[in-house]
Amino acid sequence: MLLTWIAEVAEEPLALEPGARRVEWETNTWSLGAGDEDGQPLSAAEVVAAFEQTAAGIRERIRALGFTGVATFYVWHDGQAGQLRCSTGSVPPDELPFNGTYVVSDHLGPIVEEFLADSMPGVIAWSDLDDGESHGEQAMTAPEIAPLRVWTSSVGTSH
Repeated sequence: MLLTWIAEVAEEPLALEPGARRVEWETNTWSLGAGDEDGQPLSAAEVVAAFEQTAAGIRERIRALGFTGVATFYVWHDGQAGQLRCSTGSVPPDELPFNGTYVVSDHLGPIVEEFLADSMPGVIAWSDLDDGESHGEQAMTAPEIAPLRVWTSSVGTSH
């Protein structure tokens, strides 16, 4: 199912409106959960290939639309939701619409592997929760939060 959903993203509505980033985000952002692939586990290579094919399809659509600006297709793993997410925006990779820190990754494989390795998507283990007792100590030294890894593919006509 996941591979089908990824392929369908290339055919979904697509908004490229540099002056209306919210419209782009709401129209172009997709959340993809792990589905039953006819009882066969997926490999990271299969999922990566599906996303690369989708990026190529979106690139072709953008060219056919006559859009002449920068556009980026991007994929990330939302660990809290247990989903792979993808979107397209009329922005370069260093201006993606994330509120937090992110790092652009040249390789989609590790992002997909992290998603596929999540045995309980969207569930946080008790051991990862704060017990509240050491809250004062934690306030003194804020935990470092690893930046979100995001794979990008240029799909616009301008780089």
